[in-house]
Amino acid sequence: MLSPKRVGNRIIGNPEQTVTTISTETYLKGLVRDPRHEVAVNYLTSLFPILGWISRYNWGWLSGDLVAGLTVGMVLVPQGMSYATLATLPPQYGLYSSFVGVLIYCFFATSKDVSIGPVAVMSQTIAQIIIYVDSRYPDKWEATQIATTVAFVCGFIVLGIGLLRLGWLVELIPAPAVSGYMTGSAINIVAGQVPSLMGISGFNTRAATYKVIINTLKGLPSTNLNAAWGLTGLFALYAINISCKQLSKRYPRRARLLFFVSVTRNAFVVIVLTIAAWLYCRHRKTRSGKYPIAILQTVPPGFQDVGAPIIDSELVKALAPQFPVATIILLLEHIAIAKSFGRVNGYKINPNQELIAIGVTNTLGTLFHAYPATGSFSRSALKSQSGVRTPLAGVFTAMVVVVALYGLTPAFYWIPNAGLSAVIIHAVASLVASPSQVYTYWRVSPLEFIIWLAAVLVTVFSSIENGIYTSIAASFALLLIRIAHPRGYFIGKVTLTRNSTESREVFVPLRKDGVTNQYVKVDPPTPGVIVYRFEESYLYPNCSLVNSAIVDHVKENMRRGIDFSAIQLADRPWNDPGPTRGNSQAVEAANNERPALHAIVLDFSGVSHIDTTAVQALVDTRNEVQKWANRPIEASYSFHFATILSPWIRRALVAAGFGIGTPVVELFNEIALVVPYGGGRREKWWDEASSSGIEDIEAHSESLPPISGTVPIVPVETPFFHFDLASAVRAAEAGVEKPEKRAETPPAKYI
Repeated sequence: MLSPKRVGNRIIGNPEQTVTTISTETYLKGLVRDPRHEVAVNYLTSLFPILGWISRYNWGWLSGDLVAGLTVGMVLVPQGMSYATLATLPPQYGLYSSFVGVLIYCFFATSKDVSIGPVAVMSQTIAQIIIYVDSRYPDKWEATQIATTVAFVCGFIVLGIGLLRLGWLVELIPAPAVSGYMTGSAINIVAGQVPSLMGISGFNTRAATYKVIINTLKGLPSTNLNAAWGLTGLFALYAINISCKQLSKRYPRRARLLFFVSVTRNAFVVIVLTIAAWLYCRHRKTRSGKYPIAILQTVPPGFQDVGAPIIDSELVKALAPQFPVATIILLLEHIAIAKSFGRVNGYKINPNQELIAIGVTNTLGTLFHAYPATGSFSRSALKSQSGVRTPLAGVFTAMVVVVALYGLTPAFYWIPNAGLSAVIIHAVASLVASPSQVYTYWRVSPLEFIIWLAAVLVTVFSSIENGIYTSIAASFALLLIRIAHPRGYFIGKVTLTRNSTESREVFVPLRKDGVTNQYVKVDPPTPGVIVYRFEESYLYPNCSLVNSAIVDHVKENMRRGIDFSAIQLADRPWNDPGPTRGNSQAVEAANNERPALHAIVLDFSGVSHIDTTAVQALVDTRNEVQKWANRPIEASYSFHFATILSPWIRRALVAAGFGIGTPVVELFNEIALVVPYGGGRREKWWDEASSSGIEDIEAHSESLPPISGTVPIVPVETPFFHFDLASAVRAAEAGVEKPEKRAETPPAKYI
């Protein structure tokens, strides 16, 4: 009587005798090695990286953090107010975001260099979102409430991604795509700030970049007095920056001093322009309350209305289409900056923890009515160059912002708007990719250069939002194309010699691949043996192409085992009827000159994953070459697999009957049934061949017992799985009769 276990195995098709493979139980135990381990405690402590270094804080670190924090603070105050005006918000909201960003980030950061706060691209996006909402719901919500709601919702989204450890999703967007939309955004922002710099008005500066540029050129004759402050400020910013760099090269000993002089250029220029605006405008106020130039005017001191944010559910619904682009900007810009500085300064960031830091910063920032903040490239570079030692430098930067909020707001009244535009243009221009960087994209990967160019063009001629979506969509399309159309080679041998005493065989593509020397002669494998190398994971998008490449190569270069002259036309398959009666003898003679198929060697050294559809394609390959060769069972030809990288790949191949010598009559023709199929009319010639016996494609002789004191590196129960390609080819060529002269294999197909 059968036991319930055996009955269950028969129902699901589990064989009575199986080869030892990895089990799901083993896999799960590997994930949780010790259930008693305090996983939850470790997870919670990892959320606060500051606990790992704050106990070792010392006076040397303090001095570096103090200098860097104060330096960044002097830049952050004018930039924060400038970016708030860019976002069409009151200037104090830029200071609110600046304070919260630098203060909270230090508790969650894994990067000492990154400075979080208002940034140009995010500010421009917030301005576009405010315009979007106002156009559909006029005067229903204030701009500040819209910006705070975006910060709250996007902060929670990013926080959730970080807590769930989904930071790897950011890796799906390549660097050229990020650079493309940042370059396009920088051009967009600069073009939008030039009218304010020149005092030109009368058109929408938030329109598509090319329209803004055209309208700005048309409006040049209407340039007014604002240009005196704007152009002077912009010229001064670049003059100080360039002069300090040149003097640093000429006087290396003064480089440190000149660096800090250059750092203060934003604050210095704003102060000078503010004094000039005060001297000129203080007695020129019109009866309507206007001044000759545009100035900030009243900036409320301190933190206004600190408390829980007002989150209107109807506003959240109205903003729903805009959340994806705002979230993407928070993610990509910050992670790209953090990775860049970690790479330069020799440390590794944790993307998940960085996302948590951004999420917490923006969520808690809404208590201060801050708008979305993320990593700033210019301020992060400044922080790094100032000699920052730990993330605690953000606390000193926050102190500078607090001093500005409570002590300097009366002076902010006279800051000219044109001067803030100069600060924005000067900061954002550095985000434009340099020609050498763009050329590097072309040299490394022309396709990714096209993605970069598409992102820039779409951003310039449409919007930042569309530019981001274009870069992401193009990146995903390129990734799918690379997966679905992998490279693969039929390979041969080259013998390398050294000093005429040492030699070894290496395996290279039969076809010239542009990597190996084109003048090196590549010997094909022994006639009857095919060696194919995968260069991508074997998955459902690409398995059909690989199947076609192998089967087509077999049919073009290997002998057909069926003599169609003895088969009536009515019994031939409709899709492969064979030669016509007139040329059957010539075709048969040409067929007999080809070698008989003996073995197929598959190099899996480039395969890290395999799935059910791919295994089914491999089974189809086995069935198709089996039909083509139609060899008697005594011939013993087989599939060999070299360099299997994963136990799960081994398990999948064993489940399909590969590697273990299962007779072909015991193998399934389908292992990935989509629709149960009970049979159908098969070709008569194939049924007769099956009844007479077809060679077992996995047949093998008994393996030799291991030498005393040694064990095989690959289990003997899977004799067709080999540790390396050389041993697989040797096993495949064993027993093949060597011809007097090796036949040249025709040019191999390349996919």
